[in-house]
Amino acid sequence: MEILQNIKKHREKKGYSHEAMGLSLGISQAAYSNLENNKSQLTLNRLYKIAEILEVKVEDLMNIKTESFHQDIHNNESVTAISKQQVENLYMEFKEVYEKLLKSKDEQIAMLRVLVEKK
Repeated sequence: MEILQNIKKHREKKGYSHEAMGLSLGISQAAYSNLENNKSQLTLNRLYKIAEILEVKVEDLMNIKTESFHQDIHNNESVTAISKQQVENLYMEFKEVYEKLLKSKDEQIAMLRVLVEKK
């Protein structure tokens, strides 16, 4: 997943270890490693926290280039083909993130139900 590759790239650029990231996120090194290796779900809240720790915008982690998109619109009269492809690419990325977030939400709800039932 491109987002996870970007997180790794920015983490390595900062010189942060999995352990340091885990500590900053309040999780173990193993849990962070699983997150970065797509073995556990990346929640939206955690994505924002990672961006904060790495001192980058969430858009950078998601590789959304809003500036270049707007620049293309201003500089190119034949923008239709370019913008359509960019919109399709963004749609696919957002769809993937959205589906993972929904799955994560459902898992969290199920976990909370189990905890409530135990009480």
